[in-house]
Amino acid sequence: TQKDKLEEMFADQNDYMQLLRAHRSFPNYPVDLTSKDGQKLVKAISYECADELCEARQLLKNSKSHRATEVSHFDRDDYIEELTDALHYMIEIAIVSGISVEELHEAYMRKGKINKQRIESGYLSRPWNRIAP
Repeated sequence: TQKDKLEEMFADQNDYMQLLRAHRSFPNYPVDLTSKDGQKLVKAISYECADELCEARQLLKNSKSHRATEVSHFDRDDYIEELTDALHYMIEIAIVSGISVEELHEAYMRKGKINKQRIESGYLSRPWNRIAP
């Protein structure tokens, strides 16, 4: 099932983080999110995650509205790799924050319902709504 896949991803990331603890001085986790050190760690991992998303975004050459020409090449494999790197960091953030697979799944599904209700009520506007044809 999909939940089993998410559990597998969390377990794999946790295994990797244990290697980091053993070989690269990665701190103990979960961290205390009220502490300065805990927040600094989560923030540092968040920056790494954002960097990976930026790397993925930079592969979207046709997204520039000022570009007069079409870029016919798109490296899908590189794009997927950058998104995967970002997902690794997102899962790492959840783990160091002490958020379980179940908590994340429940919060994701709950927020999804809210987002759908917002669309149905006309509340939610997204950037693609402002893109000229």
